[in-house]
Amino acid sequence: MSVTETTAGTGSRGALAAAATNLGKVYGTGETQVIALEDVSVGFRRAEYTAIMGPSGSGKSTLMHCMAGLDSISAGSVRLGEVELSSLNDKQLTLLRREKVGFVFQAFNLLPTLTALENITLPMDIAGVKPDKKWLDQVIATTGLRDRLGHRPAELSGGQQQRVACARALASKPEIIFADEPTGNLDSHSGAEVLGFLRASVRETGQTIVMVTHDPGAASYADRVLFLADGRIVDEMANPTSDLVLERMKRFDAARLI
Repeated sequence: MSVTETTAGTGSRGALAAAATNLGKVYGTGETQVIALEDVSVGFRRAEYTAIMGPSGSGKSTLMHCMAGLDSISAGSVRLGEVELSSLNDKQLTLLRREKVGFVFQAFNLLPTLTALENITLPMDIAGVKPDKKWLDQVIATTGLRDRLGHRPAELSGGQQQRVACARALASKPEIIFADEPTGNLDSHSGAEVLGFLRASVRETGQTIVMVTHDPGAASYADRVLFLADGRIVDEMANPTSDLVLERMKRFDAARLI
């Protein structure tokens, strides 16, 4: 499968923010060897929101971690923008992730002693970089956190904490944000708040988002859904709805029973 094949029909939103070509990932050797990803080629366009779905063990999180440079690859190549990740040493890779990539995880990963605003600017503070005040103000407005900036995490709801985590990911103007089950620890109302914010960040700021999720409702916020099974991309859906995604996921369950 080629990169162009996996991005066909998604519209012309510009260049690729990230891409993999013939990507493979193997854990272990011999009898304990596990093939997590096999010959995966995919591109993620700028200003596009992609959800990655599939059965447990299909390789969803592994794909995201390899694309983000959090995990090494066993075969093929991964690029962020025009940069080939395998060409970088550990220091260069760390710097690239800091400057070009935002992360949102299921666990909010906020420091309890810092205020919401301090958590948002923490990565830039560590890097010794001053935030773009105009951009930071736009991010805060988009998250709806303006009246919560002085609150510490324990004083915020789960949805508000995850929105702080999303704002932190956006604040440094990353080229791409990877979100791993960002609503997994939230109730349906809080989850909808976070998903609405991520959708708005794509629409209003041109952000690129790649999100791993098991929830058809969450996937419906995306521009397209990639479906993985046994370490391969087996299907793709543009303009997803909850019902269409759920119907596709049921086919995975049916196949397991055969």
